[in-house]
Amino acid sequence: MNAGRFTSIPAIEPWAGGYTDPNATVESRSNYAMRMDALELRTKDKPAPTAVLTHGANPGLVSHLVKQALPQHRQGHRRRPPARRRFARTGPGSPRSSGSRSSTLRSGTPRWRTRRRSLTSSSILGRWTASSAKARNRPNWDGARTRSIFPRTAGATASGLACAIYLNRPGASTRVRTWTPEAGHFHGFLITHSEAISLADYYTVKEGARVVYRPTSHYAYHPCNDAVLSVHEFAGRNWHLQDRKRILLHQITKGIDELGVLLAGHAKNAYWYGSQLSIEEARLLAPFNSATSLQVTSAALAGMIWAMENPARGIVEPDDMDFRRPLENLRALSGFGRGRVHDWTPLHERGELFREDLDLSDPWQFKNVRVV
Repeated sequence: MNAGRFTSIPAIEPWAGGYTDPNATVESRSNYAMRMDALELRTKDKPAPTAVLTHGANPGLVSHLVKQALPQHRQGHRRRPPARRRFARTGPGSPRSSGSRSSTLRSGTPRWRTRRRSLTSSSILGRWTASSAKARNRPNWDGARTRSIFPRTAGATASGLACAIYLNRPGASTRVRTWTPEAGHFHGFLITHSEAISLADYYTVKEGARVVYRPTSHYAYHPCNDAVLSVHEFAGRNWHLQDRKRILLHQITKGIDELGVLLAGHAKNAYWYGSQLSIEEARLLAPFNSATSLQVTSAALAGMIWAMENPARGIVEPDDMDFRRPLENLRALSGFGRGRVHDWTPLHERGELFREDLDLSDPWQFKNVRVV
């Protein structure tokens, strides 16, 4: 096998300076535009070296978790999921797929000692570009069940596949309501991520040129508390990154990372499926790592293994892959394969202290999910 015939790419990014080029349009700097540019490089009539796009923990692993979770939340047991088109008809029964990530990792370093410093347990530059980019998601107003109200700050993309909208504001300034088993319900940042677009595109069902089903998908992210404070400081600097940067690693003393998908709006209400990995488990499995780094790098490695085993597949996204092989390579990672059904909805304990504009007839409408 020729090592030069395959690659795995954790993210689609512009060249240096692309995100901050004042001459570039906001639309051209979006994840949607960069994904369309990458997909246009596909060759349809001949084999090509494999290039797996956006295969980290998320985007990447979460696309496989969705496929694994769909039959479980619907049938109550594991079975092979239906074919791609039939997912929307017999698999999901769900108008919403939310990538939910919550971290309770805690640092032994007091926050007052880290002012004017960007802190994160993952990539600092990656978080900066995602946080300052437009919030982008896919509210489900194309499907037959749609009654969503188009947000005032939203814009629709006229070119390409038209499988996403954007909110014309930084992702880290927009929050959404979500739920994970350990954290419970919380507000997460609506960070722009490739899987929010690719999942909506992959599970779209059309009759001719007309879209008859398209799921809502978005990413909700709550990093560790030290990183949240750093994000607030980042916003206070009008989205200019702090001069000093630190990736939290050996400073982490306790906590877990919850990484998974929340499938919601179906007969069982909400089903979360994913990984719950503590810092203690992570360091036993791979010293000098954190729960965050192990979840991300192991998923990137699983993407590389798949690419090595399929060296002539051309440009593929995680949604195009057979989900079982990457998940098989992650079985050794403690914390994966945990699922839970719950009765939480975005209407939980809402409107008790203040009147809110809510859609009580359908808890999972985007206006109920978004924090305004």
